[in-house]
Amino acid sequence: MAYLDLMSPLHKATQRDYLARVNDPEFPKAKAAELAKQWGYDYWDGDRRINYGGYKYMPGRWAPVAKLMIEHYGLKAGSKVLDIGCGKGFQIFELTQVLPGLEVRGIDVSSYAIEHAHHDVKHLLDHGSAAKLPYADKSFDLVFSINTLHNLHNRDLDSSLREMERVGKQKYLCVESYRNEVEKANLLYWQVTCEQFNSPDDWAWWIEHASYTGDYSFIFFE
Repeated sequence: MAYLDLMSPLHKATQRDYLARVNDPEFPKAKAAELAKQWGYDYWDGDRRINYGGYKYMPGRWAPVAKLMIEHYGLKAGSKVLDIGCGKGFQIFELTQVLPGLEVRGIDVSSYAIEHAHHDVKHLLDHGSAAKLPYADKSFDLVFSINTLHNLHNRDLDSSLREMERVGKQKYLCVESYRNEVEKANLLYWQVTCEQFNSPDDWAWWIEHASYTGDYSFIFFE
């Protein structure tokens, strides 16, 4: 298990107005969160003041992350990869573009995301919960989950970490966290679906508690 930061460059490329997000008169934080947690149109393609504001495929956006994954984990044609919290499947599609012949699979709680997924991988996406994966033990060479598991309550978080460990030979996890009060406030202001507000030390506790042995990293709202 190691700290492996694959996501910071992509995360930092987005500019965020934290105060505008939390103080919007039409979509105040409580209303935005209520809509977002339905995991439907509003979350993915609705107003930007709720969440993504239109989650569209942008060719090459995920390619740098895909290349780092392939290199670090020694993936090759025929390797099997699972994305937990795959959304519309853009990351696993990008993986197949960087490494043709990769066998990819995705799972997401949002039926809307799967219905509107990238057409080339839509048939490879399953609707389901990270807490109970419908796959055999050690059936994937790499299992990864990016910006997903912090959305779970404690019981499901525990199960999901254990499920990642069960089905993956190698694992990579990225979740939101904070190192100081400024980052904590920014996270509270920006998030609409987060249920875990954990410092890195608290995440380390979860990782040890759930016997997760894979790599991990954090997203910080600086």
